[in-house]
Amino acid sequence: MATTQVETVNTGADKAKLGAAAALVVAALASFYLLSKQGPLVQWGALLACLAAAVGVFLTAESGRQLVAFGRDAWKEVRKVVWPERKEAIQITAYVFGFVLIMALFLWLTDKTLEWLFYDLILGWK
Repeated sequence: MATTQVETVNTGADKAKLGAAAALVVAALASFYLLSKQGPLVQWGALLACLAAAVGVFLTAESGRQLVAFGRDAWKEVRKVVWPERKEAIQITAYVFGFVLIMALFLWLTDKTLEWLFYDLILGWK
């Protein structure tokens, strides 16, 4: 039996970093709307600067480092995948479509047979 391990933010510094990142996101949105009279260049500049700062602060926290490590591991796994050749992909796709067609026909015939059995033979409804 495998045990699952729940990871939480443990240190006060990490909690402070996550709080600061959240505050920077709120500041980004507030600055975007509060600087509407300054023009779109200032608005978008303030928004992007605050969001970049929020991402930077988040990545220094343990949660951010774990997210980056997860991304690296996921990318390594994606590079290990052996993708099928074009011919093989077309064949597999054709098999899937054929199977779906056969299953649709089977389910339609089963539905019509049960409809005929219950409504026409047993209940006598037409």
